[in-house]
Amino acid sequence: MKLLPKSVFGRLVLVLLAGLLAAQVATVTINLSERDQLLYRTGGLRLAQQIADIVQLLDSLPAADRLRVAALFDSPPLKVSLDRPPIVEKEEPGDADFPASMFKAMLRRSLGEDAGVKVVRSAGAPDFSRRGPPGMPGGHRMWGREGPPPPGPYFTVQIPLSDATLVTFESGVVPQAAAVPQRVALTLLVLVATVIAISLIAVRWVTEPLSRLAAAAERLGGNIHEPPMPEDGPVEVQRAAKAFNAMQQRLSRFIADRVRILAAMSHDLKTPITRMRLRTEMLEDGAARAKFERDLAEMESMVTQTLEFMRDSSAEEPVQPVDLMALLETLSSDYRDAGKPVELSGRVAEPYAGRPLALRRCLTNLVENAVRYGEAAAIAVEDGAGEVVVRIRDRGPGIPEGQLERVFEPFYRGEASRSRETGGTGLGLGIARNIARAHGGDIVLRNHPGGGLEAVLTLPRTPPRARA
Repeated sequence: MKLLPKSVFGRLVLVLLAGLLAAQVATVTINLSERDQLLYRTGGLRLAQQIADIVQLLDSLPAADRLRVAALFDSPPLKVSLDRPPIVEKEEPGDADFPASMFKAMLRRSLGEDAGVKVVRSAGAPDFSRRGPPGMPGGHRMWGREGPPPPGPYFTVQIPLSDATLVTFESGVVPQAAAVPQRVALTLLVLVATVIAISLIAVRWVTEPLSRLAAAAERLGGNIHEPPMPEDGPVEVQRAAKAFNAMQQRLSRFIADRVRILAAMSHDLKTPITRMRLRTEMLEDGAARAKFERDLAEMESMVTQTLEFMRDSSAEEPVQPVDLMALLETLSSDYRDAGKPVELSGRVAEPYAGRPLALRRCLTNLVENAVRYGEAAAIAVEDGAGEVVVRIRDRGPGIPEGQLERVFEPFYRGEASRSRETGGTGLGLGIARNIARAHGGDIVLRNHPGGGLEAVLTLPRTPPRARA
């Protein structure tokens, strides 16, 4: 089953070609069978007419001349003799010996129904190795001069002349050799090529709407606000397109409603946070005031990042050429100035078509995660013809294999503490992955064999589609 095509187009083409091949094989087999039967009948009629002509000629000659004339016709593939004893026909039930019966009917048609024709099956081809009478032409003739005798059926025929002399013939009804005409082979080839071409066009025409549906589904994953699919084509495709467009509209409304709710919550939360910040400034205890300010800052950060995670603001930003190398150098320099060990290697030769602010947020979250949990960040850039790969590795202990995907979930953190010193809100990696996927790429985490956790950011060179 591994050899079967994986696409619907390939499987339909395979089924059509297999059916076409089977039909052509059956047609050729039937035509060749009918052709062989026709050639067999033609050979039988020809032999029957030849025997009838010899019988009529011998019947018109004096008895003394018949032996010499019979010897003239005694030549492969027909053996003629005048000295054979009478043969006995076996009574076969029904049409058990159909070829013999058919050949006998051909002889009667040529000689007449009252000719007394007898026909029996021979075990094999006539033997021409016996020498004829002295002085008679045709003595010591071998069938094998031109190769072995062709396959049968072979018959022994005995016909009485007008004076009751029995003339015995031994021969076989061999189909006439006839090659398949070149015109027939060419016609068959043209027919097969035409049907294959039409099948390919028809299958492509049928499967094209499925390809459009798959492409629309892929684009929807990157941008929920993609233009709706055209609702044309066959009835089934129209129904699928309508259902897809309805699903897209419901998803868009659902996400928009969530964003509005979160935006309202964020706005409402900022008011009490601001009041609490003002009241904190009035506290006389400096230590208590610092703790309140730290908690308020964390609350405000959580509200802001939650809204960013739900809203996917990167889709609002226009796509433009981005100098990824300059962006990474600036980011590395900022962290080094803050006393954080960040190294950068590799080069990006060509600008990348993307959203600069979203890409900066994505890279910042990844580097921040490496510096916060792994004490350092080593950034390696690989620029290829089809994609840009950015690897960010830290020096930390890594995380269990079962948590490599869970850390992308909102508010999930492998580290138990939720203090600002050891961890953030648990949204940074999720926001970074959303941005990467909005650009058609992805982020995966793996424990590096040399130690530490490595985040691999893949960005394809195909620019993301701008929101309509």
